[in-house]
Amino acid sequence: MMEEEEFELAEDLEAILHLTPEVQLAIEQVFPSQDPLDRADFNVVEYINTLFPTEQALEEAQIAIQQLFGKIKDIKDKAEKSEQMVKEITRDIKQLDHAKRHLTTSITTLNHLHMLAGGVDSLEAMTRKRQYGEVANLLQGVVNVLEHFQKYMGIPQIRQLSERVKAAQSELGTQILADFEEAFPAQGSKRTGGPSNVLRDACLVANVLDPRIKQEIIKKFIRQHLSEYLVLFQENQDVAWLDKIDRRYAWIKRQLVDYEEKYGRMFPEEWCMTERITVEFCHITRVELAKVMRTRAKEIEVKLLLFAIQRTTNFEGLLAKRFTGCTLTDTPGKKAESPLKPTNPFLEDESGEDLGGEKDDDLSKPKKPKAPDNPFHGIVSKCFEPHLYVYIESQDKNLGELIDRFVADFRAQGPPKAGTEEGGAVLPSCADLFVYYKKCMVQCSQLSTGEPMIALTTIFQKYLREYAWKILSGNLPKSNSNSVGLTITSLLKEKEGSETAKFTVDELCLICSILSTAEYCLATTQQLEEKLKEKVDKPLVERINLTGEMDTFSTVISNSIQLLVQDLDAACDPALTAMSKMPWQSVEHVGDQSPYVTSIIMHIKQNVPIIRDNLASTRKYFTQFCIKFTNSFIPKFINHLFRCKPISMVGAEQLLLDTHSLKTVLLDLPSIGSQVLRKAPASYTKIVVKGMTRAEMILKVVMAPHEPPVVFVDNYIKLLADGNPETFQKILDMKGLKRSEHSSMLELFRQRLPTPPSGADGGPSLSFSTPTPEQESSRIRRLEKLIKKRL
Repeated sequence: MMEEEEFELAEDLEAILHLTPEVQLAIEQVFPSQDPLDRADFNVVEYINTLFPTEQALEEAQIAIQQLFGKIKDIKDKAEKSEQMVKEITRDIKQLDHAKRHLTTSITTLNHLHMLAGGVDSLEAMTRKRQYGEVANLLQGVVNVLEHFQKYMGIPQIRQLSERVKAAQSELGTQILADFEEAFPAQGSKRTGGPSNVLRDACLVANVLDPRIKQEIIKKFIRQHLSEYLVLFQENQDVAWLDKIDRRYAWIKRQLVDYEEKYGRMFPEEWCMTERITVEFCHITRVELAKVMRTRAKEIEVKLLLFAIQRTTNFEGLLAKRFTGCTLTDTPGKKAESPLKPTNPFLEDESGEDLGGEKDDDLSKPKKPKAPDNPFHGIVSKCFEPHLYVYIESQDKNLGELIDRFVADFRAQGPPKAGTEEGGAVLPSCADLFVYYKKCMVQCSQLSTGEPMIALTTIFQKYLREYAWKILSGNLPKSNSNSVGLTITSLLKEKEGSETAKFTVDELCLICSILSTAEYCLATTQQLEEKLKEKVDKPLVERINLTGEMDTFSTVISNSIQLLVQDLDAACDPALTAMSKMPWQSVEHVGDQSPYVTSIIMHIKQNVPIIRDNLASTRKYFTQFCIKFTNSFIPKFINHLFRCKPISMVGAEQLLLDTHSLKTVLLDLPSIGSQVLRKAPASYTKIVVKGMTRAEMILKVVMAPHEPPVVFVDNYIKLLADGNPETFQKILDMKGLKRSEHSSMLELFRQRLPTPPSGADGGPSLSFSTPTPEQESSRIRRLEKLIKKRL
């Protein structure tokens, strides 16, 4: 059984290892070999028989193997002996290494101890002799050596040396402070010393001592150096007031020059003494200015305040060019307040620029690169922030006067005239208002980006609303809703070109100009809101909201469009009234369009081109005008159709012809009278087609015979898709049916109404598709041919 399994395994291996001649040839070319084991026709049995041709050869091989194992065992024994010998040798070497390391550590520690003991003795001697130059180098070395003995502080001698070093440091600190006190006595004492090499070396020693010693030296020196400033600019002095603020900055400039000449080499450069003196001067100045402004708050005028702020921000700008601001976070004494981030969005709006300068560029222009951060911004000028209400009140007053001037100029110059460049254009006062807004915004952002910006925003909101009310809404022409009726005779006599519109051409131009101005204000107010949010502090961004003002301008736009619609609508009212009063029952034949249609088309041709030309820059609002007029005119036209009763068959045909004429004119309304033919917007076309098709369906129902009643009712439901009994009643009136016939017709109408689907809202309206042209009667097709021929 086992032999069979071995045989099968051999066959499987042979099958697996059998390679095609091409593969075998490729392998031989890549890996050439003379070894018989690598041959493709290798035969294991033949190879073994070649190596061991006899049984004796086999025995000799076994003997050789035994001898080989014996030699290997001998080599292994010798290797173990060698390893043991090496361990014994390395054990001695490791002992020597440990001894050497301990000896080196002991020698180094003894050397450090010798250096420490000698250094402490020398340090005490040099301290008594005030040899600060040698002490500065020695003290640092002693401190470094002492660090190596931190783990030996339990040894009394080491602990004693450490205490002597601390005592020497304390004595040095006290001694150096005394030397500086002697060299720079307090105000009122006679100065006996001054800068010297001893003090310069003492500063180097202070660098190694406790940082509080260095801070105390700096604090006392700066206080002594600025003591004169506090005397010269006391609150009761004339030079302390804002009008002489330049003298403060001129004084510190002189003092810094004097310091560089006298003491520049005494203090180490890394102490940044010049910057520290300046920063402390700024803190003192801010406190003193705040104090004097509180005392004399009633004397602060806006020009004086702006002058002081301008000079202060100029000074802060100079500090940014001269110093890095590295001492603002570690100034001794008072902690420096966090510098405010720069809020100037344009390079020309730097603090060095005259705050009263006016810029004519729009808010909509792209923003220029921001100026680099000024770490000193606000370090002095922050004291003016509590008094910026003076500036805000001034801007409130100025904007109020500006609005009054706009109103006076408008009354003096009158509205824009038709046919001029001003007709329909944005009012110049609008641009002036926003230019002034930008000027105020830039000024205020240089003064503060906190609560004053919120207060200024409130002022902006106030006068945006006033501009919308006084300049825009206040100058819209008043519409007169009283319509003057026209008789049929007057319509027949009415000549083309006669004026029946309620507004003159100049008034139409004014309405369009106000509409364009309101659109400009709307867009620019949105940009103003974005700019204000960029400039104000982040926690206050949510309080900047000009949505109400934008809504006000949107209301002006809507009112302006409504006035234009009402004007054209009112101009068409007499014609529609005349249409409803015509004797449609006595019309004998169908002719050209009726006089009332001619009148309506004439008014449309008079008003629409004027409105379109004056709203050329605001095309979307002209489209809104067209849509609103159509939405107003078509329902009114249908209501007047219902008043035309009774109507004969010929009268209905004439009305259908008139309706088609009006539909054609309304479809061309956006481009009527224009040399450039532009396709009307799809949304507008849809409204016209839907509304006027309903009017045509009404007339087609009127033209249909009412016998048999079932066919008439079904035809009505099919054409109008209106389930309202009142509408059906009006159709019956237009047909001139007797009242006795109405009841049966209405009952039949209610019976023939289709049942609304389940879940649908119950209502009078039904949903039916309008009839296709193929379904129209031959009479309607003849009417359409007549219309096309006339056109």
